[in-house]
Amino acid sequence: MVGESFRGKIDNSFNKILTPEQLDSLLDAIRLMQQALTLEADHDFKNLQGRKEYFHQFVTHHSSELLKFPLPVDRKESLSEIVEKFRIYSSTSHSMRRRMVIDFRRALNRLAKDIQPQEPISPPQLRHQPKAGDFNSLNRSGESLGLHSPISILKGIGPKISEKLSNIGILTIYDLLHHFPRDYVDYSALRRIETLKVGETSTIVAKVRRSNGFTSPKNRNLSILELQLEDQTGRIKVTRFFAGRRFARSGYIQSQARLFSPGATVAVSGLVKQGNYGISFHEPLIEVMENPSSPIKSENIGRLMPVYSLTEGLKADRFRNLIKSILPVTRKFVDPLPLVTRKSLDLLSKSDAMFQIHKPDCNELLKAARRRLVFDEFFYLQLGFLMRRSELRRSSAPTLSQSYQDDSLVDKFFRLLPFSLTSAQERVLSEIYGDISGSKPMSRLLQGDVGSGKTVIAIAALLEAVQSGWQGAFMAPTEVLAQQHYKTLCRWLPHLHVTVELLTGSSSSTRRRQVMNDLANGSLKILVGTHALIEDSVNFSRLGLVVVDEQHRFGVHQRNLLLHKGLQPHLLTMTATPIPRTLALSIHGDLDVSQIDEMPPGRTPVETRILSDAQRHEAYKLIREEVSLGQKVYVVLPLVEDSEKVDLRSAVMVHKELSNDIFPDLHVGLLHGRMKSIEKKSIIEEFATGSCQVLVSTTVVEVGVDVPEASLMVIEDAGRFGLAQLHQLRGRVGRGSARSYCLLINTSSNSLAKQRLEVLVRSTDGFEIAEIDLRLRGPGQVLGTRQSGLPDFALASLANDGEILSLARENAKALLEDDPRLVNHPKLHEHLKECWLKLSGNTHLN
Repeated sequence: MVGESFRGKIDNSFNKILTPEQLDSLLDAIRLMQQALTLEADHDFKNLQGRKEYFHQFVTHHSSELLKFPLPVDRKESLSEIVEKFRIYSSTSHSMRRRMVIDFRRALNRLAKDIQPQEPISPPQLRHQPKAGDFNSLNRSGESLGLHSPISILKGIGPKISEKLSNIGILTIYDLLHHFPRDYVDYSALRRIETLKVGETSTIVAKVRRSNGFTSPKNRNLSILELQLEDQTGRIKVTRFFAGRRFARSGYIQSQARLFSPGATVAVSGLVKQGNYGISFHEPLIEVMENPSSPIKSENIGRLMPVYSLTEGLKADRFRNLIKSILPVTRKFVDPLPLVTRKSLDLLSKSDAMFQIHKPDCNELLKAARRRLVFDEFFYLQLGFLMRRSELRRSSAPTLSQSYQDDSLVDKFFRLLPFSLTSAQERVLSEIYGDISGSKPMSRLLQGDVGSGKTVIAIAALLEAVQSGWQGAFMAPTEVLAQQHYKTLCRWLPHLHVTVELLTGSSSSTRRRQVMNDLANGSLKILVGTHALIEDSVNFSRLGLVVVDEQHRFGVHQRNLLLHKGLQPHLLTMTATPIPRTLALSIHGDLDVSQIDEMPPGRTPVETRILSDAQRHEAYKLIREEVSLGQKVYVVLPLVEDSEKVDLRSAVMVHKELSNDIFPDLHVGLLHGRMKSIEKKSIIEEFATGSCQVLVSTTVVEVGVDVPEASLMVIEDAGRFGLAQLHQLRGRVGRGSARSYCLLINTSSNSLAKQRLEVLVRSTDGFEIAEIDLRLRGPGQVLGTRQSGLPDFALASLANDGEILSLARENAKALLEDDPRLVNHPKLHEHLKECWLKLSGNTHLN
């Protein structure tokens, strides 16, 4: 029988009829009886007298206890016959006593052996034959190649293959070696047949019992080789298929059968599967061994086999052979990392790590190789961030002295507010004041959930700049958000006689000229705008503070263009997207971080529910109820218009459906990013203050639309959004005193999709939600865009490698404390320049 276990022939019925407690008690009873029998034998079978009874009485008395256990019938009968003889033990001959004791000891030994678990048979051992290309036995094949040699000089690489490789960014040997495996097939798990598990990749060493080669009766071009294999623990059938006319000849398949002749030792690797006749291997790799202790010649059997991301026309085996041919070149890597750092952190050398990542000798070395290369990526990124921060600190910035007078702009502003600052806002404001009152440029990130009060902090900081005789800039990523900020500032600043203007791409040329003049002559104190602020024609008279909202939506280069419009203005960046620590260090490693971790009093908790597609009518019912109470409703969708590629409801389609069929008596508006600025502004005004009751929108409402009367948000196809983005969208409701709701319509049948959305139902902690989103969907989804200055990591994972990131930052800090400009580490400095642009998302130093 295929997959049969030889050890199954042992009587395991005890495990079925006795509980673990009964088995332990039975073993104790056996040991007690064996001790008595051994003592009797040591005293020459004299029927020893104890304190209470003679030996034969002890045996008959305690054996009755032993026979009370529910033993198999044949065992119980055999023991009963032996015990019965001990009743005449005292009156029988010496030789008969000896025989009775020996028989009873043997019976008890057999019983103990059968019920005690056997020690597992150790897995087989494999040795791999060293190859000429192995790291410790390099030959001259690598001598003529350099790290920057073009791949075209490699044997077998013609123009077509070169073009295919260039499509995945491989032009040189260096590029090829840095095309790391995306995964590994682990054939290194050596198993006995009995211990094979379905779904695991494993390797066995076994003997051939029978081999049979034949052509498939259903396909004459398919030949089949069947092997019956066995080891000490069981048997298994392994089948190998040969497709193609060249394998169809009877001579070929018979030669294969002879190669695997009965008695031959073979090593087999593959994915263990369950077949009709027991377990077997899927597409097994098989090699005949000279003897069980002979080394394996195969590059894959019993090893970790790398799997690479490839393009069409590149075959996996050919690519692996290509990598193998250049592995000797890994010894040419010069390690820029200081030896003392490598030793203190127990890191592999760069050469060893590059070799082992492509051809790992074992799992431990693979982990060590990955750890070294991940450390490198984080280390150079943090080194660049910290050096950029150090360079910035060497610049001079305007000193914006904090005004303590009762009539200061900031004090007047706070008196105008209908609320008091939270303790978190006061703490953050104190941190900002501490920065801007010095002569070194502030570079700070302010994090806080939607509605936590970041804008109030930004206004206070801008007023401090104006009070000190400087100008302020407030840049937002969209016109919708820029207009919202402008509207907010216009609510307060005219009372303080502080001028503020808005500049966007849709501003008229006349308006633009007026703003430019006022800005240049200093009469305009605060300018709010979008990317238009970084145009060459925009010139500030005395720019002292730059506030950038939703910073991750700008490239760092764009941010720097605005900073360069002043001597070296202070920088305050803000985000309503909670950013996990590892992600913050990777995109804002040069910034100090402040966090508003307290919501203002009066914010209504938003009740979040998940509805299925079939429950959409419940959402429509709640929409009508909320509108009847005078509240406003958002309906958010992932698409503007219908798409042939994805089966999702679009904003245009849903707007038509709601306004014509579901709510013909309500005013249903439509908002999306393709609309003209004037149209967007009009519909937002209508929704905020006018007749529009329901707003169908894309994620353009994610930031900047502030409507306190909005109490319900319905998000269609919620599974298409990241958790952090859903949390930010949810923040658009609950801004007033009315009870608020967020309904997530889940159209996916995937149970994992619903589990992911359940996170939002049970949690309102933005940072917890962002951490989970980072693990589930990656950093690009947490930030809501893939074009957000994210580092271009080859191996590092922000979700899983946080510990290495912390280690890298600590060591980068320590190194720069001793050598701020890396003067004593020229190789490290040179390597940092090479990799900085790639790692930092193509951003330059300030």
